[in-house]
Amino acid sequence: MKSTWPRVLIGGFGLWVLTVLVTAATANSTLVPTVVLLGSFLVPVTFAIWAYEHGRSGEITVPLLFTSFVAGGVLGVLGASVLETWLLHPAWWLYLGVGLIEEAAKLVALMIVARRVRIRSSRDGLVLGAAVGFGFAAFESAGYALDALLTADGMSLRSMLETEIVRGALTPLGHGLWTAILGGALFGAARRHGRWRLDATVLLAYLGVALLHALWDSMHGIAIGLTLLLTGTPSQRGLMERGHLPDATAAQAHLITVLNWTGLAAISLLALAWLRVLARRSRAEPPVPARPDHPWRAGHR
Repeated sequence: MKSTWPRVLIGGFGLWVLTVLVTAATANSTLVPTVVLLGSFLVPVTFAIWAYEHGRSGEITVPLLFTSFVAGGVLGVLGASVLETWLLHPAWWLYLGVGLIEEAAKLVALMIVARRVRIRSSRDGLVLGAAVGFGFAAFESAGYALDALLTADGMSLRSMLETEIVRGALTPLGHGLWTAILGGALFGAARRHGRWRLDATVLLAYLGVALLHALWDSMHGIAIGLTLLLTGTPSQRGLMERGHLPDATAAQAHLITVLNWTGLAAISLLALAWLRVLARRSRAEPPVPARPDHPWRAGHR
């Protein structure tokens, strides 16, 4: 069967570029939502389709994939927003808290949208987890794009486009990847136990992806700290001891950029290797029908 995702990516990118050009040429602010939606959803939708086309059972239908992307993504974003507002405050462990909360919110969202799946397999968990994660990424990116658009000087189309391009390029290595790993672990445990069970494998996967998430979010700060540790002058260290962030020299700024991108690449390679292991294991895994008396199947006929 011919793959759909390349046509979605190419066609969607063409529409996004055309919309950006018309918006810039006409200064028509009513086109801004179209730019935001196309730019924020193009890559997540493309990779959700790619995951769907690269291995799933008959249980994973297009409507279920759509529900996982939209409903799962929205539920994850809303749950994370509420919990982060209530529980998080500025502290050294802030990014770890963000990772734990957002991955938990996506896990619960996945369990809700997949509650009626009758036959569970790790491979389907990878696909649905990716759909929920990419949905989360799409809605989150739309929010960041709007934040970048609205500046103190008015609307900045350039800042919004830069935000969409960077986040779009990094999307395949973030939320979708982490939640795919978590989904594979969740469905694998459900297959073994016959129902949703947050056993040791799921908890370890949750803590692992939350840590990867936290490292990803904090990598720029880690890069700054390593740069100052390796090349900082006495005056810079003195400013840091007094709670001030010193200005970086040109050489230090270059090193910060190198360390930041190196760290992101290392995190991504680790997550991709983890996903590859789960995908290989899932190919040899026979699906197990769900038991008819499970409450999470209630209402399914």
